[in-house]
Amino acid sequence: MYDYIIVGGGIVGLSTGYALSEKYPHAKIAVIEKEQTLSFHQTGHNSGVIHSGIYYKPGSYKAKFAREGNEAMVSFCRKYGVAYEVCGKVIVATSKEELPLMDNLYRRGLQNGLNVRKIGVEELKEIEPHVNGLGAIHVPSTGIVDYKGVSHTFARLIQEKGGDIILATKVEKISERKDRITVETDRGTFQSYYLINCAGLHSDRVAKMSGLQTKAKIVPFRGEYYELVPEKRHLVNHLIYPVPNPNFPFLGVHFTRMINGEVHAGPNAVLSFKREGYTKTDFNIKDFLEVMTYSGFWKMAMPNIKEGIHEMIRSFSKQAFLRSLRRLIPELTEHDIVPTHAGVRAQAIMRDGSMVDDFLIDASGRSVHILNAPSPAATASISIGREISVQVPEPPGVHNYSKSM
Repeated sequence: MYDYIIVGGGIVGLSTGYALSEKYPHAKIAVIEKEQTLSFHQTGHNSGVIHSGIYYKPGSYKAKFAREGNEAMVSFCRKYGVAYEVCGKVIVATSKEELPLMDNLYRRGLQNGLNVRKIGVEELKEIEPHVNGLGAIHVPSTGIVDYKGVSHTFARLIQEKGGDIILATKVEKISERKDRITVETDRGTFQSYYLINCAGLHSDRVAKMSGLQTKAKIVPFRGEYYELVPEKRHLVNHLIYPVPNPNFPFLGVHFTRMINGEVHAGPNAVLSFKREGYTKTDFNIKDFLEVMTYSGFWKMAMPNIKEGIHEMIRSFSKQAFLRSLRRLIPELTEHDIVPTHAGVRAQAIMRDGSMVDDFLIDASGRSVHILNAPSPAATASISIGREISVQVPEPPGVHNYSKSM
């Protein structure tokens, strides 16, 4: 019998377990993960950016938790020896049409309480000599980190407080009684006073198992990357982003320095035909039919059909992908980039076709569900975990527990 069972061993599930173990050191906690290893899916395919929070609507969970999470993540990595670097980034306007959009983004950064500043062409060239741009926003708080290392540190700290990390165990059924939750898996049955759903790409399905009628469905989008060949890594000093298209809910292809020294370029954003589909040929009939028969997907897709076609072209054409990258670094050639990993974004879409643009947390009975946690969830993970620790009820015997965070 556990106080808390957390479904999902990605960075959000583990940060939640860590927050609960800090708040209630004697609570009995279990993290159940269906894969053989932790952080296998979204966290393991993450680009490793510690985001600043510049893009997000003021007052939203994303804006608040990204800003707080940025500082908390750096402090955590410093304390526990996880590799990170606060390298900063530039968001570059490459055309006159993008300059007013850049100004709007700059004002949003100020509204979100960030230390950001606009820079001109000369200073941009000093920071990033190989970048083409008419101006940029410099965001010094952006960084890079080993999120797998962070996740495994969370897991170690949970275990040191007596928590269990249960791998290779798939949740198959959830039932709730007045005094407990029963979680049936392919490796036995577990019971808990409370359940926390951090299942990422399968969060809507886990919510449905527990009896929650969600208003959103997870639709998977694959993001494909190239990387710069080693002799061209010098072209990128910081992180380099374009000014995002305000009518399209993704940030556009950009250049990301990785903590291991690599430089990745991307991603695009294409519909995945499998929730865990990391290649173009991955296909799952259940996942495919769920999307194709979901009216919310079509209501979202039709107004974005032009952008969607461009993304598909970039998926199959290296030259098209390169053209997007050369808007920022014109001297790149097709010999300078090679394909690398892809990731899958779990994006919640409402029945009316709107993409959920904030973290979505919902509660039902003895469970709480994180139903939309795409980027910047890794950056915000410590703050998300703390928020969940506030929302869930205290475990039995709590008056004997220390409540210090």
